[in-house]
Amino acid sequence: MAAINLNTVRKTIEDRLLTELNEAPIIPVVFNNMPFEALTEDSFVQCLTDFGAGRYLAGGVNVVAGLVVINIFTKEGVGIGANYVIGKRLRDLYNKITVSDVIFDSPIGPEVTTPSPEGKFQTQIRITFEIYEEL
Repeated sequence: MAAINLNTVRKTIEDRLLTELNEAPIIPVVFNNMPFEALTEDSFVQCLTDFGAGRYLAGGVNVVAGLVVINIFTKEGVGIGANYVIGKRLRDLYNKITVSDVIFDSPIGPEVTTPSPEGKFQTQIRITFEIYEEL
């Protein structure tokens, strides 16, 4: 029986984001497993990847669904425009495409959320995805 390597899927998602945000203008990216001091950066992006429960389909196919949550932070008082510029870059990056067998749906957002950390303006993009695996 084959098994989807979730770390490989996560790496596919994160590498795509890192590649995009390492191009001008460069924007730091933060993941759950790394220390980061938000006060030292004017703008940054936080990426959270979550895997839902898999389900078995007839014909020996396993499906794993997941969610990518991208939080965009910019300096408070600059306005929403800076977040939307970054948001457009990120929406285009994942919008209805397949990358290394990871199938991305249409992104939702950017939507304005309650800012955290203090002193930052925050918007959020959510993208669901699926991976199909023959068993």
